[in-house]
Amino acid sequence: MASKQKILIVDDDANIAELISLYLTKEFYEVQIVEDGEKALQVFDTFQPNLMLLDLMLPGIDGYQVCREIRTRSNVPIIMLSAKGEIFDKVLGLELGADDYMIKPFDSKELVARVKAVLRRFQPVRPDTAPTSRLVQYPDLIINQTNYSVIYKGNTVDMPPKELELLYFLASSPNQVFTREQLLDHIWGYEYIGDTRTVDVHIKRLREKIKDHASWRLATVWGIGYKFEVK
Repeated sequence: MASKQKILIVDDDANIAELISLYLTKEFYEVQIVEDGEKALQVFDTFQPNLMLLDLMLPGIDGYQVCREIRTRSNVPIIMLSAKGEIFDKVLGLELGADDYMIKPFDSKELVARVKAVLRRFQPVRPDTAPTSRLVQYPDLIINQTNYSVIYKGNTVDMPPKELELLYFLASSPNQVFTREQLLDHIWGYEYIGDTRTVDVHIKRLREKIKDHASWRLATVWGIGYKFEVK
């Protein structure tokens, strides 16, 4: 029997944390709750969650700092939870490596749906059950969505699941232009709070890690969207 997927809830509001835990436990997830950022960093290594639900407003070390620290050692998906709904806060969270962002108060059923969607997109594949490799290759660039790895100029590049999925999707259809709405639909699988800026943030982060090449580049098609341009 497969072991339960583990979710670490980091929130200093006990009522909200317990409500989230209740809904996730009903969906057969193993859940652990911590109330501050420092403890979250300690528990992360021992609990080894498959996903983290991370509140931004925490005592001591805030959620932004926790996310930044986790991203130095793990690509485990992170969904940020916050009462802050401003675009700046959402963009900052995404730039730090979060995979999703939900504004409080939120519907518990929607949260569960988003947890499931994120986990579906980040499932490590065991070698003995691995399907045909989903891999695209260009000069100095190998993107493998089977084992979630990117090799650029001979070096492994660390990137969160959503970044890799976006890069893989674009590179799998060279020179095809996709609108931001199409990319949101394909990569996130649901309407992302109507905020197409999410795509721009992820493209920016990809460009910081994967520079333009003589043979290919991540190109902006002004007024429309993006494409993986092959020369």
